[in-house]
Amino acid sequence: MAEVKFCGLTRAVDAAVGGALGASYLGVVFAGGPRHLDAASAREVLDGATGAPRPRRVGVFGAQSADVIAATATAAALDVVQLHGASDAALVDVLRRSFAGEIWRVVRVPAAGASAALRSAGDGVDAVLVDALVPGTLGGAGVAVDWERLASALDEAGRPRRLVLAGGLRPGNVERAIGLVAPDVVDVSSGVESTPGIKDHALMRAFAEATARGGR
Repeated sequence: MAEVKFCGLTRAVDAAVGGALGASYLGVVFAGGPRHLDAASAREVLDGATGAPRPRRVGVFGAQSADVIAATATAAALDVVQLHGASDAALVDVLRRSFAGEIWRVVRVPAAGASAALRSAGDGVDAVLVDALVPGTLGGAGVAVDWERLASALDEAGRPRRLVLAGGLRPGNVERAIGLVAPDVVDVSSGVESTPGIKDHALMRAFAEATARGGR
């Protein structure tokens, strides 16, 4: 069954609900936009999730340097860094020396040519997050990947060891996405919001329930 990641959190109460719903990952954004937080605020938000097992804490980064990413990850007590900006082998190698958690590489796939974008994407990282290519954004645009084309591209390019699917997911379509792509993790942000950064708890619950159905 696919695991759930609730991303773009800005309130501790939303993190608490995500944890109570059994999310495996909770994400905060350090890459700008309406959901952007600083490290101290992010830690307060993520600390809202209590109980066991504790969801793993993910930080979304853009064009920051390895030093800034590592320092932010330490300050926010992150388990995972998600790289939306440059994620070449050199950056990953530097991060490995200063950050003990997981490193995820984001691949933004175009409408055509997804196989080329995905080939070797998993090299050196713990997971590949696939999102739609939307000019002018780093993610969170609410645009879905063409899941049928993505499934074919993954067959052609080879699946990474761990696949995270993002982009336009919501309670009404996540079952279909799981059925077509078979990701390890489904990542939702705007699809469970009332306004940017403010999660709708009923939608969060519906998404978690639909994800569970999709794995059966």
